[in-house]
Amino acid sequence: MPDAVLAAGSDGGGVVDEALRARSAREVFDDHLRLAGEHRFAEDLARNVSPSCVVLERRGVFRGHAGVGELARLLEEELPGARYVYTNRLVEDRVAFLEWTAQIEGVQVRDGADSFLIEQGWIVAQTIHYTLERIDDEADRPAVP
Repeated sequence: MPDAVLAAGSDGGGVVDEALRARSAREVFDDHLRLAGEHRFAEDLARNVSPSCVVLERRGVFRGHAGVGELARLLEEELPGARYVYTNRLVEDRVAFLEWTAQIEGVQVRDGADSFLIEQGWIVAQTIHYTLERIDDEADRPAVP
């Protein structure tokens, strides 16, 4: 079993891997994006997201691993199976910023923007913004004479 599973779980009780907690904000951010891209949500939570994380999103305030899980579920409902393209990644000290796009049949996001506060090897706070745009795939096809 990988050491990631030993990181403090959502119950706050597990063994804390000191190496994970000593990582820089850039290392945590890069690991988060890698695991998200590989659809390894549970491992990402255990390794990178504080059990007391607070996320601000258009629907409200979401707390802890349960709140982050709820947001992931809602995003998957809105953009099922979407491939995300990261168009800008910035990290300075404890703060990270991500711009992203995504598209599936009939829906796209062109303005995805997330910010992160990273402390002691954890994402402790995050903001998420994106706008779902309905697109007409027929409009992109050439007219048949």
